[in-house]
Amino acid sequence: MKNRVLGFTIAAVGAIDSCPVDPRTVFRAAVALGASGIVASHCHPSGDPTPSKDDIELTKRLKAAGDLLGIQLLDHVIVTDTARVSLRERGLL
Repeated sequence: MKNRVLGFTIAAVGAIDSCPVDPRTVFRAAVALGASGIVASHCHPSGDPTPSKDDIELTKRLKAAGDLLGIQLLDHVIVTDTARVSLRERGLL
């Protein structure tokens, strides 16, 4: 099967205005499961799903790390209570 979900992992828990993310932590479960791709996601509690400069930079770092590991970053999705933004759909991945 193509793009079958193998599992979910929480890679980081943030504070009120930031969340440090280590690509090693993000990809650890994917490597262990033998995944060929991942979808990263995080929430914006503010309700505004607009990607920040930090969100875009993290996406670039995750893509670069995935490229080195041979694990494709399929998408990075920002979610709120009422909306979602796909960085792939926005051309930011």
